[in-house]
Amino acid sequence: MMAIRKFIKNNKGATAIEYGLIAALIAVAAVTAMRGLGGKLQTTFNSVSNNLN
Repeated sequence: MMAIRKFIKNNKGATAIEYGLIAALIAVAAVTAMRGLGGKLQTTFNSVSNNLN
């Protein structure tokens, strides 16, 4: 019975899962932001390249 009570009171696993989900959401946001920024940088570099020619 004590083992079951310890298992129910243990929150370390839930906390690790929450941190994992937060890290995944941050990674998705970072990738999305980098894709948008990458497209704008490509346009800028193409414009500069065309003006130099």
